[in-house]
Amino acid sequence: MIRSDFFLIDSLSKLIGIFVVFFTVIIFIYSLGFIKTKKLSYYFWFFVTALASLGVCFSNNLILITIFWGFLGLTLFQLISLHSEANMPSVAKKAFIIVAGSDGFLLFGFLLYASLSAQPFSNASIAAHALPINSTLALISFILIAIGCFAKAGCMPFHTWIPEVAESASVPVVAYLPASLDKLLGIYLLLRVVKDMFVLNSAAQAILMIAGSITILGAVMMALIQHNVRKLLGYHAVSQVGYMVLGLACATPLGLAAGLFHMVNHAIYKSCLFLGAGNIEARTGTGELDNLGGLGKFMPLTFITTLIASFSISGIPPFNGFVSKWMIYQGLIDVSSSSAWGTMKVIVLLSLLCALIGSGLTLASFLKLNSGVFMGSCKKPAKEAGWLLLFAPVVLSLLCVGFGIFASITILPFINKAVGGFSLTGLWQPKLATGLLIMGVLAGFIIFKIMSRKIRTVASFVGGETLTVEEEVKIGDFYNTFRQLAPLKGLYALAEKKFFDLYEQTKSFCFLFVRFLRYLHNGVLPSYLSWCLLGALGLFFAFFK
Repeated sequence: MIRSDFFLIDSLSKLIGIFVVFFTVIIFIYSLGFIKTKKLSYYFWFFVTALASLGVCFSNNLILITIFWGFLGLTLFQLISLHSEANMPSVAKKAFIIVAGSDGFLLFGFLLYASLSAQPFSNASIAAHALPINSTLALISFILIAIGCFAKAGCMPFHTWIPEVAESASVPVVAYLPASLDKLLGIYLLLRVVKDMFVLNSAAQAILMIAGSITILGAVMMALIQHNVRKLLGYHAVSQVGYMVLGLACATPLGLAAGLFHMVNHAIYKSCLFLGAGNIEARTGTGELDNLGGLGKFMPLTFITTLIASFSISGIPPFNGFVSKWMIYQGLIDVSSSSAWGTMKVIVLLSLLCALIGSGLTLASFLKLNSGVFMGSCKKPAKEAGWLLLFAPVVLSLLCVGFGIFASITILPFINKAVGGFSLTGLWQPKLATGLLIMGVLAGFIIFKIMSRKIRTVASFVGGETLTVEEEVKIGDFYNTFRQLAPLKGLYALAEKKFFDLYEQTKSFCFLFVRFLRYLHNGVLPSYLSWCLLGALGLFFAFFK
């Protein structure tokens, strides 16, 4: 480990730095085949983002971290704005205001932390002193820093920029920032906060668990009703952050390792999913589920890589997402076992329940995506993407398999070193389970081949009448039944009105205040004289009472 007043190079920062470089290289290769215009500006801001990200990874000084962290907000705005659509300026502005605005909370949190830990702010470092959260000011400092991490990673309620950016921005930008680097950096800093800067108490743990649970369920419920592939993936990019936060909230070596591993896994499979969506859009010209279908036989590699990533994010064994979720569940169970019956134990158990439900709903959501895009009747025949666009998804999908089956000899030793050691118990045997799964698939394939001679294939029909492509049931309409469920109908209606959008609600309040000021400043001289008189009277009573 190398530590100075300004830089820290240890096992954790090196691990994050390696993945920052990896995603920079992999998305750069994809960009060579995808980006057609404004190449010079794109690649300039792309590599500046990479350098600033490495600056965050290896910085030890709080001022230096704040500078690099704030600069990443500028690069995010520039990259989103480059390949603009009609609504892109407002989307880029929203992302910048949320991310950059949260930097103010981060800075105040750092200032308060430095004062409480008796460090001069100019020399304060992230790994110098673990501050116990035994006072209100310490808890406030922790919450302020966590807000900065939440906004960068996309945890509720600071998440609303991610689905809009996912739908509108260029695919390489989405795969590089909201899908990978922003998650790596946001969760990395939160991990540093939990591991090195603070000693969490039950209140801080409860705050993280509640935020994580709401993020898991809230975002996955929104993903279920989406008709646009990229917006669906954007909500899942938010939902998965909840699992990472739950792991870190355990504040145990196993929990920290689980949150870190899930962060890495998410960056892998979510980038793969976004790049697959980019290939689909590039070949069909649309990302709407209702206009897609039957692409599995035309784009087989895109189908296979997307299917593997879908299994991974849904927590299906033996892929990497299952292993990290398994570790998160075990971390929560360990915390519950060590807690006496009370509020904290209830929160932990409810968090575990939310995580399990979220995994089931995630699987349902990706059944919708894969069946809507790759199954059924073909509406837009397309050919497979070129090798520059396939290289990254293929590599990322192979990592989903490798980090799942061979996690214990590939990635977990490095994570173990990064968090200081953890023990993993349970009955999960990846090699045995993988062998049994492969045997099951082969048995099913053999049975299908034997029985296929007796199967008759016909076109879709209802009541004996053959259906046209336009008359077939759309997968999106099937999932719209979630909107009609009595407990959810009102919540979905509020969500459509952006009631839960912190940015929109804050903007509405500010505009209301501005309209009030405009009403007061009406340009009529007697009105101004009246305000001057009232101000003078107020000053008189304030000073001479």
